[in-house]
Amino acid sequence: MDGDEERAQTRRPRAAVMADVGRRAGVSHQTVSRVINGSPHVRPETRERVIAAMRELGYRPNSVARALVTGRSNTLGVVSFDTTLYGPASTLFGIERAAHEAGYFIVVASLKALDRSSVMDAVERLRRHGVDGILVIAPQVDAVDALLHAPGDIPLVAVEAGPPEAVPVVSVDQTAGAISATRHLLDLGHKTVWHVAGPADFLEAQRRLEGWRMTLAAAGVEQPEPLVGDWSARAGYDLGRRLSRDGAVTAVFVANDQMALGVLRAMHEAGRQIPGEVSVVGFDDIPEAPYFTPPLTTVRQDFDELGSRSLRLLVRMVAVGQRQPAAPEVQPELIVRASTTVPPAR
Repeated sequence: MDGDEERAQTRRPRAAVMADVGRRAGVSHQTVSRVINGSPHVRPETRERVIAAMRELGYRPNSVARALVTGRSNTLGVVSFDTTLYGPASTLFGIERAAHEAGYFIVVASLKALDRSSVMDAVERLRRHGVDGILVIAPQVDAVDALLHAPGDIPLVAVEAGPPEAVPVVSVDQTAGAISATRHLLDLGHKTVWHVAGPADFLEAQRRLEGWRMTLAAAGVEQPEPLVGDWSARAGYDLGRRLSRDGAVTAVFVANDQMALGVLRAMHEAGRQIPGEVSVVGFDDIPEAPYFTPPLTTVRQDFDELGSRSLRLLVRMVAVGQRQPAAPEVQPELIVRASTTVPPAR
């Protein structure tokens, strides 16, 4: 066998092109193009024949060619920050899952910090990448400031928090979650509720603090001075040690589950029984929360729904070419477990 014959046998088979699909389905290549690009002007039986031909031939539409025809890349950008915090990381996962189900690709720009210059630079890089629209996971005050100066020529949605006067925002109702947690403890009979808050520069922490204060004010009970942590279990432990020394503390609402874990550890070391002497409520419902000692009462956030609503809103904006009304806030759910009960008898 000479070299030409050997090369011919080892040469890869030619990939199917649009004309091949048209011949197999008995339609023009223009009809194939309309099917690929989702045109409504194709009869259902014709569409089925074209899709069947594509499967038989193993045809894969060229995304670059399709983008030239439609003006869209079917790619969306996400600006997030480099973090292992459960909320933002779960939000990103929810967005990626929703995008996959909707047939979109996701390009993520992960930042060390969400300051104005970093966010604006990330938005510009994603624009150069050719994305159809951008989602910004914006839980911090600095990111909100950046979005006030975001370019208006690309669809943009803020997720978790943001400036509603500048961009549409899709979020969980953090205030309602904090109200339900605080109300649960008061309804059990506790005279008041202490609060371990998240960092002041996180809008979610601000809204959970606001919900806690509103509930205590509405009940006409004392409002203890909140203790501020950094979302970590270590911060919860340090602040929990302070709370454990105050015998008046019988109920604590903690702004996230990681800090609640630290509070539980501190109370245990101090000999304060949970929930016999002190009831504790967290926020997020992380996967480990049912396995704390005791299992943690907490507020569940539906991050899959948050991601889905965010993506659907952005896709609508891409389709119509203008800003759309913000989606309704995702409602949180109080999950009652064994870390809360009635206060101890005095």
